Amino acid sequence: MFERFTQDAREVVRGAVDRCEEAGARTIGVEHLLLTLLEREGSRGAFALAALGADRWRDSVREELAEARRRAGLSRAEADALAGLGIDVAEIVSRVEEAHGVGALSGDGRDKGWWSGRRSFGREAKDVLERSLRIAVAHRDRHIGDEHILLAVTVMPGVSGEVLADRGVTYEALTRVLYGGGELRAG
Repeated sequence: MFERFTQDAREVVRGAVDRCEEAGARTIGVEHLLLTLLEREGSRGAFALAALGADRWRDSVREELAEARRRAGLSRAEADALAGLGIDVAEIVSRVEEAHGVGALSGDGRDKGWWSGRRSFGREAKDVLERSLRIAVAHRDRHIGDEHILLAVTVMPGVSGEVLADRGVTYEALTRVLYGGGELRAG
C-alpha cells in the first residue's frame, strides 16, 4: 500500500512517528497523524485545513488532543456516556494523577522494560491508513495523498475526528474544498 503514497503522505507517516517519539508513546495513534497534518504546509491537506480556518484553531486542537491523552484517550462522547452511568472521568483522572503523576493514564509508560523502543502503528492509526486508500479509490485518485489521510481521520470515531468536527472540519466540508462543490478547491 505504501507504494501508492505520495511524498506528502509519506511525510505525514514519518511525522507521526516523530510526534509519537516526542510524546514518549509506544504506539503511533491517530492523534499523531493529525498533529502532523496540522503542521504541514504546501500540500493539498494543508490547503484544505487552511481553507477551513486551521490558523484560528490549530493550537486549541493540540491542547484538546493532549487533554484527551491524559484521559486515556477517551473522547468527550465516551466521557459523557460514562457520566451517564455515574462515572466521573475527571475525578478518576485526578485521583490517578494524584497517586501516580500527571499523564499516568496516557499509556505512554516511560519505563522501557522489555520494550524494544520501536514504534508501531496502533489499530486505529492503521485503520486510518487503510481507509485513506479506500477514500482515494472512491475519488478515483491514483495515489494516496495527505488529503486522503485527513479525510480518513474525519470519518473515524474517536478524539481526533471529534475535535475536527467541533471546528467544522468534516468529511463533507473537506470533500467540498478538495473536490469542488464549494467556493474553494485545492489544486
